[in-house]
Amino acid sequence: GINAEYMGNSNMVETAEKNKIVSLRFNQDQTCFVCGTEKGFHIYKSVPYQDTFNRQFGGGLGIVEMLYKSNILAMVGGGTNPKFPPNKVMLWDDSQERCIGELSFKTAVKSVKLRKDIFAVILENRVYVYNFADFQLRDVIDTLPNSKPVCALSITGPPLIASTTKTKGELIIKNYEDNSSQTVRAHETPIFEVAFNYDGRICATASKKGTLIRLFSTKTGKSLQELRRGKDKAEIHSINFDKGSRWLACTSNKGTVHIFSILNSSKEVAVPLDLETEKPLSGSEAKESEVKDPKNPTSAFKFMKKIIPYFKSEWSFAQFRITDTNSLVGFGPEEESSIIVLSSNGKYYKAIFDRKLGGECKKTEEKSITISEQRVTDYSCLKSSLFY
Repeated sequence: GINAEYMGNSNMVETAEKNKIVSLRFNQDQTCFVCGTEKGFHIYKSVPYQDTFNRQFGGGLGIVEMLYKSNILAMVGGGTNPKFPPNKVMLWDDSQERCIGELSFKTAVKSVKLRKDIFAVILENRVYVYNFADFQLRDVIDTLPNSKPVCALSITGPPLIASTTKTKGELIIKNYEDNSSQTVRAHETPIFEVAFNYDGRICATASKKGTLIRLFSTKTGKSLQELRRGKDKAEIHSINFDKGSRWLACTSNKGTVHIFSILNSSKEVAVPLDLETEKPLSGSEAKESEVKDPKNPTSAFKFMKKIIPYFKSEWSFAQFRITDTNSLVGFGPEEESSIIVLSSNGKYYKAIFDRKLGGECKKTEEKSITISEQRVTDYSCLKSSLFY
């Protein structure tokens, strides 16, 4: 089936055989996404949607991770006829059309995360961190066994890693530039998803329960904001920030994509939600008048927040609903106020949200992710070198 971490759910498959998709991942800035197939990989531009590049290996790839828009990719075998063993990470330089590095482990690789200076390999109960320059081991983090690997590397700025530990609900954030670290008690239940904002100042976490997303300062470990996806348990499949760290989006097995305003940075006021249905209240049309300090909608019982923590959390600013219960979300170009959703049944969606009013997103595109056998070699989406 489709790789669990790379679509976020261990029970997926669905139409995997039909469309031959084994894994799906955005690159670090969400401008591209890569699809591992039963025969190789395809790289697509996110906006506008375009199948820009593919390479056929004659075997399946269960993990494919891009390094920004460079020619370097990390690959692990998968699918019905894996090209590589599940315990090996192959670092591929597409400009040379060869592997430039190979790492073997005693157990199956669950995930790989890349940035220019370091990369991380995630196993079931351990994370290995390596220097990119010489592939030397830099750090080892022991974790609790997790059905879904939980780890993130910062995208820009100092090299940071966020990982679970051997304590349930605990997150460690390490800075490899100044060798500092923060340990955060993020949730009561096991952490299920983690993401950095673009400059690495904020880390977002979701637990196995999936009702709350919490934001923490990576420098101090201090709690910054609490966002409520819903009141019912759900599996969070993906969390992503926009490039300007004004918005955060998440997907879950409930089929609704939620968009939140980060640290009250939106320009307008949001539409309040019905707590039962998670839909905008029918009788509460938001006014278009501008306000200075708009926020995500909070519970009508916010006066009780000192007694019951539930009521301090903020509900989503905007929502987008799809029928597929397994998807990833990223953001389009900043000027567009758009999200890109990739689903396990091979669908690409683009939707725009109203920065003033929030509420329901407007779908502007829906396409099937094409897995063409034809060779596509448009290198324009890739830079020619790792250090560009």
